[in-house]
Amino acid sequence: MKHAVPPAAQGSTVVQVAFKMAGPPDDPASDTLFYPTRKLRWSDFRGTPSMRGPSAAVAYTSFAYEGGSRLYKDTLRITLTLQVFFVRSASWVRAGNRDAYSLAHEQLHFDITCLVAQRFRQKILALPLTRDDYDSMIQYEYLESFREMNRLQEAFDEETRHGANAAVQQQWTDRVARELKAAGTTP
Repeated sequence: MKHAVPPAAQGSTVVQVAFKMAGPPDDPASDTLFYPTRKLRWSDFRGTPSMRGPSAAVAYTSFAYEGGSRLYKDTLRITLTLQVFFVRSASWVRAGNRDAYSLAHEQLHFDITCLVAQRFRQKILALPLTRDDYDSMIQYEYLESFREMNRLQEAFDEETRHGANAAVQQQWTDRVARELKAAGTTP
């Protein structure tokens, strides 16, 4: 999926940004599952459960980007590939907690990560990037988005009491699904 921002003149150089979501098809032998290949399954949780903390399960999710640029005449074309992923070996579930409700809670952690990645994409597309400083501007927004992801994940667990409050979890589910849909992503 490519998105381009209208060219913004930077002196005599025009800067254009295009994004694409990337991730290979699901490979059960791989340690990484990319969004939105498919919904999570309990068989994806391959890590060893922690003996501490209130969590029945932990989904290790994150996002990253790679990019490149090419100057063609007076236009700097920046292409960024966005990856949202789940790490199987770092994700775990305690015995006796493999129910559909708990899996939906962990899936929502993955969806929240995707939502923040989409917000990052939107921020970058709206930035007045310059030829001389585009890389540091993108990196700064990535770090800010990463902090936002961590804050949202913590708020989700705190407000739902790690999934114990079903009504609040449903509110989060509805909100995240609505925002992902608005961003053009189907959870």
